[in-house]
This record gives sequence, C-alpha cells and structure tokens, in this order.
Amino acid sequence: MLLLVGSWVPQTVETIRKRHCPLNLEFILIYVLAASFLTVYSYTIRDWIFFTLNFLSAFQSAVNLFVKLRY
Repeated sequence: MLLLVGSWVPQTVETIRKRHCPLNLEFILIYVLAASFLTVYSYTIRDWIFFTLNFLSAFQSAVNLFVKLRY
C-alpha cells in the first residue's frame, strides 16, 4: 500500500505542474471511487494506518481527477 501511495506522488506533482492529466478518465474515476470506499471501510474498522494510506491514495488520485475535468 505504501508503494501504491508513493507511486501517485510523481504523477500528481507532474499533473499539478503541467495542469494536464494524461491518465484515462475512466481509470481515475474508478480509482477514486475504490480508494474512497476503502478509506471509509478502514475508518469503520478503525485501522488508522490503512485509513491514512487509503486517504492519501484517494486524495492524490482525486487531485488528478480534478485537473483532468478542469483543464
């Protein structure tokens, strides 16, 4: 999970810098939705490490989604 979250960092930085997200829209939508559901689930079971990692993953992918829809 840590590697998954870490892999979004360079993509998110590049997306913000260039104001362009080259990722497929359907992929980002599904990823944001899935990561958000996992964030809610990890909160429900009170697994704070899993919650934090899923939240960061959902947040970074949501930034990419925002840029994709905005620009």
